[in-house]
This record gives sequence, C-alpha cells and structure tokens, in this order.
Amino acid sequence: MAQRGILSFIVGTGVGSLGGLIGLGGAEFRLPFLIGLFRFAALEAVILNKATSLVVVASALPFRLSVVPFADVAAHWPIIINLLAGSLAGAWFGAGWAMRLKSETLYKIIALLLVGIAVILLVGHDPQSSGDPVASGWLQIVLGVIAGFVIGVVASLLGVAGGELLIPTLILLFGADIKLAGSLSLAVSLPTMLVGFTRYSRDQSFGVLARNKAFVAAMAAGSILGTFIGARLLGIVPASFLLPLLAAILIVSAYKVWRHE
Repeated sequence: MAQRGILSFIVGTGVGSLGGLIGLGGAEFRLPFLIGLFRFAALEAVILNKATSLVVVASALPFRLSVVPFADVAAHWPIIINLLAGSLAGAWFGAGWAMRLKSETLYKIIALLLVGIAVILLVGHDPQSSGDPVASGWLQIVLGVIAGFVIGVVASLLGVAGGELLIPTLILLFGADIKLAGSLSLAVSLPTMLVGFTRYSRDQSFGVLARNKAFVAAMAAGSILGTFIGARLLGIVPASFLLPLLAAILIVSAYKVWRHE
C-alpha cells in the first residue's frame, strides 16, 4: 500500500511537470496512468482524475494572483459568465453520459479525446498568440456558450480542468492574452469541475474516492509539486520540441487506452 502511494506521488509529480511546462494541470497525461498503470476502470479513473484536478486547479488560483491580479480577472467577468453558461450544462450532461456508457465505449471515447487534445497542442497552443477576437456582439456570446458546452462535456468525460480547450478559446474568441487567458481558464474550470463532480457523486463508482483516499492525496500532492517544477522549467525546453513531444505522448497513451482490455 505504501509503495502504491509512493508510485502515485511520483506519477503525479511527473505528470504535473509535463502540464506545468505548457501552463496546464496535466490531467490529460494523468488519466492514461490511472487506467494503464494503476488498473482503475474507465469511470473510476475519470472520477479519480477529476478529484485530483480539482485540488490542482484550486491551488493554482492563488499562485497566479502574483502574475494576474484578481482585479484584472474580475474585470472580465462577462467572459467568465459567457463560458460558464455553456460549460456548467456541458459538465452535467457529460458526467451523466459517462455514467451510462459501457466501459469499453468510454475507453474508446477517452482515447479519441486524447488524440484531439494532442492535435490542439500542436495547432492551437501558441503562447505568443493574442489579438483581436474573431467575433463580437451576440455572435461572440452564442459561440461562447457553444464552446463552453463542448468544453464542459470534454472536461467531464476526461476528468480534466479543460484548460487545453479553454485557453485557445479565450485567445481566439475573446482576444485575451496568454497570461490573462490562463487565469480566466481557471476561473471557468473550477465551477465547471464542481458541477461534474457533483453529478458523478450520484454513481456507485464515486466510492472509489473513499477507498483510495491516501492514493488521491499522494497523487494530488505530487501533481501540485510537478506543476511548480514544470513552470520553473518553462523556457529551458524549447516549445518547438516540447509540444510535439507532449502530443506524441498523448497519442501513444490514446492507443494504449483504446486497446485496453
């Protein structure tokens, strides 16, 4: 049991470091380990990933206040409300959908979403990008709700915070710069994840948290440490090498999850 906790901490640290390097929580890398290495069933792995992601996101919010003050985030409350209008509903729907799916089907959906995130890392994650929003007025609001709903569904199905999708959306649709987008992403992610988490609490698989408290605590602690380490390594590893590497890791992980028996 102690060895499992230590391994959980090590995996959490490594995964958090990968996420920290690209400014995310790393939950998309954590999920394949929960399924492949620790042998949790698909829905149990998603719930455990969601619980760990909640801890990481909640701890990241105060850390980012030194980079982007709370006043700057609060000043953009219309954007937060716009995305939440879709993401909260999407999180509830996505969690309910996951609980009704057969494990074999959920494994394949998870694998496809991991491939999708790998593609987004390659083509939609440009730290230098910002500028004018692609839409304005009512069109922007409608697109924000639609994007939020899709992000909420994906976040629930994978147990992730959704920053992989939120940050490009905030940059492209609302014209936010990368630092502000990171903080706004967390402000949207936390309530979205709480809704999905609440929905999952109605399923019997939710009991996996009570049976694995020490495991979750170790992985969450490792993830927080890893996110800190990854952020400090940012700039040392060139993005031209980093993003293709991380995308490749996700694709290999997706293949293993797809072939899961």
